[in-house]
Amino acid sequence: MCGIAGIFSATKQHAIDSQTLVNMAAIMHHRGPDSYGYCNPAEMGVGMSHARLSIIDLDQNRGRQPFWLHGGQTMCVHNGEFYDYQRLRTDLLARGKPFTSKSDSEVLPALYECFGMEETLTKLRGEFAFALYDEHKDCLYLVRDRFGVKPLYWTETNDSLVFGSEVKVILAHPDVKAELDSEGLFHQLIQVMVPGTTAFKGIHQVEPGHMLKITRNDGKLNIETKKYWDMTFPTVGEREEHTEDFYVQGVRRELVNAVQLRLNADVPVGCYLSGGIDSCSILGLASGYSQYPLKAFTISFDNVEYDETEIATEMAETVQADHEILTLNAELLYNNFARTIWHTERTIYNTLAVAKLMMSQQVRHVNYKVVLTGEGSDELFAGYPAFRKDMFLHGMEGLNADQATEWKDSLETSNELFKGAMLPKDEYVSNDLNNVIGFTPSCLQPWLGCSEHARQLLHAKHRENIKDYEPGAAIAEKLDPSQLTDRHPLDKAQYVWIKTMLEGQILTWGGDRVDMANSMEARPPFLDHKLAEFAVTIPPEMRIKGSKEKYVLREAMKGVLPQTLYEREKFAFMAPPAHTDAAKWEKLKRLLNEFASREKVEKAGLLDADYLESLIVKQASSDTPISDKVQIDAILNHALGVMLLHHYFVDRDVPKYAYDQAQSLGWVV
Repeated sequence: MCGIAGIFSATKQHAIDSQTLVNMAAIMHHRGPDSYGYCNPAEMGVGMSHARLSIIDLDQNRGRQPFWLHGGQTMCVHNGEFYDYQRLRTDLLARGKPFTSKSDSEVLPALYECFGMEETLTKLRGEFAFALYDEHKDCLYLVRDRFGVKPLYWTETNDSLVFGSEVKVILAHPDVKAELDSEGLFHQLIQVMVPGTTAFKGIHQVEPGHMLKITRNDGKLNIETKKYWDMTFPTVGEREEHTEDFYVQGVRRELVNAVQLRLNADVPVGCYLSGGIDSCSILGLASGYSQYPLKAFTISFDNVEYDETEIATEMAETVQADHEILTLNAELLYNNFARTIWHTERTIYNTLAVAKLMMSQQVRHVNYKVVLTGEGSDELFAGYPAFRKDMFLHGMEGLNADQATEWKDSLETSNELFKGAMLPKDEYVSNDLNNVIGFTPSCLQPWLGCSEHARQLLHAKHRENIKDYEPGAAIAEKLDPSQLTDRHPLDKAQYVWIKTMLEGQILTWGGDRVDMANSMEARPPFLDHKLAEFAVTIPPEMRIKGSKEKYVLREAMKGVLPQTLYEREKFAFMAPPAHTDAAKWEKLKRLLNEFASREKVEKAGLLDADYLESLIVKQASSDTPISDKVQIDAILNHALGVMLLHHYFVDRDVPKYAYDQAQSLGWVV
C-alpha cells in the first residue's frame, strides 16, 4: 500500500523535472513513509514517483518503485495489493520471466509483457491503482480496481497529463491551478458526487473498474477510457433458480477465500470490529484461519444511542481476540476535523470520518500496519435501510399491501435516528433518475433533498453558474443503462449506491483516505470481485427475506456470530451529530467561527454568509425538528469542509508546501 504519482508529456522531448516528481511523492509521505523512488529517463517524456509503505517484501532495496524493467520496455508504479501473487509469480517464473524482488507489485509488468493489458486485468485480484508505461507502444495506462478501493486522480496541463493517488499530489505540480468549480462545490454541499468528478476544476478520478489509455500524436495527448469490469446483476429472465442452501454455501465459500487471501502479509494483520454482522463475520473467519489471537480495534462513542461497543466486546471475547477500544468524545472528534479534510480532500457529512482517522492512528500507535474491514457487505447483500425501503416500495410485487406497509413503517421507526441522512426526511423525485432507473433510489434522496439548501448556501456567482444544473441528471448521465435495464428494483438500488456512495463516500472519507492518513492499509474482503460476482446471483428475496436484511450472509456466518447479533436488525454506523450533545455543538460552532467566519466566507467567495448564519441559528433552536437537525448538521459540516478545502488547497501555495515537505524529509534530488 503506497502512493503513486507521475507526469506524461505530450512530447518525448519535454524533460520531466526530477524534484517535481519527488515533491509529488513527499506531499503524500503519509501514504508511504518507508521509502521513496522516482524514474524519468531522458528523451522519454514520462516520469513516475512512489512513496512506499512496506507490507509485502520488507527489503527496501528490492521493493523500491517505480519498476523500470527488462531493458527499459516497461515502467510502472503500483498502489494497493495484488492477492494470489505468489501463484502468479511462480507461473511467470516458469514461463521464463525474471524477478528482482518478492514484492506483489512486480507481477504487474511481467503479466503485461506476457498477456497484454486486457488479459492482465482479468488475472488481478485485489485493491489497486497503477500506472504502466509501455515504451514500445509509447502509451501510458492508468488503471483503478473494480470497486475503487484505491484512489487515482488525473488532470491535463497545457502540455502534459499529471496523475496521483491524491488530489494534493496533482496540485503539487506547478502548472496545476487549484480552483473549486461551481458544480463540484455544489456536490460538496449535498454529499453525493457525480462519478469520476472531484471538487476541483479539471481534476478527475479514474472511475472504478476503468482504465485510461493515453497516447501521443503530433504533440497532443489522446485519452481513451474503457470499462473493464462492472457489478453486473442478471436480468430478470436470466436469473437461475437454486436452493437457499446453494447461496448460503456459496457466500461462505467465497468469503472464506477472500479473508484467507487478505491475511497474507509480511507484517501482523488485525481487524476492525464494530457491532455489526460485517466486521464480526470477518473477525470470526480470520480468527479461525489464524494460529494466534488476532488484534481487534473498536470505536466507542460517548453516546449510548450510537455506540456498539457491547456487541463488539461480546464478539471479541467469543474468538479470544486482543481487543482495543478507542473512546471518542467531542474534543477528539472536532479537534481533528480540520486535519481530516486535509486527507479526505472532500467534505464530510458526519464526524465518523474523523473517528476512523483517529482509529487508524491508534492502530499505528500499537505498531500495526494492516487491518481487515467490513466495508462492502451492505452493498453486496442489501444491508442499508434505503435498500429495504426501495424493496418494500418497488420490489414486493405480489406481497400483501398491508404487510409491505407494516414492514416499511417498522423500518422508519427503527431508523428514526438516521432520518435525514441514511433515510430521506421527505420524498425527493428526480425525473432524470426515474427515466434511467424507474424510480429515484432512496439512498440518494436525503442528499438530493438538500439541493435547495445547497443552492441558497452557495455564493451568488456560483448559484448563477448552476441555475440550470440538475444533480440527478448529472448522476443519471454517468450510469450505464445496460446495467439497469430489466433488473429487479433491489438490483438497481444496489447498483446506484455502488456507483455513487460506495466509491464517493464509504471508500474515500470512510476508507482509504483516513486509513492512509496514518500509513495504515485497510483490506475489505467483502469487495473481493469473486465474492461480488457470486453475490449478484442471489435472488432479491434472499438478500432481503421478509423484513430481514442480509439474510443469506446471516445464514452463511451463523456459526461465527453471537446470537444477539445474528438476530439484530442492521444499525447504521455513524458518529453522534453535533446537535445531540452541547459539547459537540460548541466545538462545531468554534470551528465554524475559525474557518467560516463572515469575513473568511465573504473573502473566499464560495458560500453565502447570510444563509450560513441563518442555518446556524435554526440549528440552535429548540423548535427545529430532529430530522431537520440531522440534515442541517450534515450541511454545516459540508460548509465547514468547503472552507477548509479552500484553506488547505486554494489559499495555500501547494507546490511550495510540497517542496518544503521534500526538503524536511531529505527527499531531494
